[in-house]
Amino acid sequence: MKSYGQFCPVAKAAELFCERWNALIIRDLAAGPRRFGALQRGVPLMSPSLLSARLKWLVSEGVIERCELDGQHKGYVLTEAGREFVPLVEALGIWGQRWTRRELEEQEMDVGLLVWSLESSCDPGAFDGKRCLIRLELTDQIPSKQFWWFLNHEEKCELCVDDPGGEVNLYLACTLADAIYIVRGDLTPDMAIETRRLELLGDVWAHRAFTRWLNLSPLTKVGSRRVAG
Repeated sequence: MKSYGQFCPVAKAAELFCERWNALIIRDLAAGPRRFGALQRGVPLMSPSLLSARLKWLVSEGVIERCELDGQHKGYVLTEAGREFVPLVEALGIWGQRWTRRELEEQEMDVGLLVWSLESSCDPGAFDGKRCLIRLELTDQIPSKQFWWFLNHEEKCELCVDDPGGEVNLYLACTLADAIYIVRGDLTPDMAIETRRLELLGDVWAHRAFTRWLNLSPLTKVGSRRVAG
């Protein structure tokens, strides 16, 4: 990793925090311990070898550490030093919501990141303990990336690339861009439904719990101050 060659604490912290991908790794670990595979899904353009090397570096710097997950698997968790970075990541998110929001470009719309974001942030308990299968159709995607299933059962949500079987309780249909705009807070679920940019069909109880299931980030409440054009 490149050094600024300064003893200044701002420079030393920037060497670590401003290195590409580090803020995103801390962003994901802020939600709790994660396995390597889960971290990789949060940074889909980062190669596995680079992620592995970066995690080792962050461990050596005392920002994260290895931990046991469910008694069977290894994962990563923030240390005290890493947790002190979290407010900085949140401040970056607030600034980004205020000053960088615009119409997305094609290379910024990643299907894998969207469905991972939905799975990792949703609230499977929104259905009051009922099993709920949600099918998402991204209407503008190729067949292999068009349909996704989210199985909510026993307080967990599992993303499925194939139909897991059983009754579908909620059908969602929209474009990839509109799905991202909803998750990002540019388009509220109610407005998306009202303007028919999001089609929502299914059981009444699942329909009513949809917004609670989405469990959108508080960042979606941050208004944009970006001047158009």
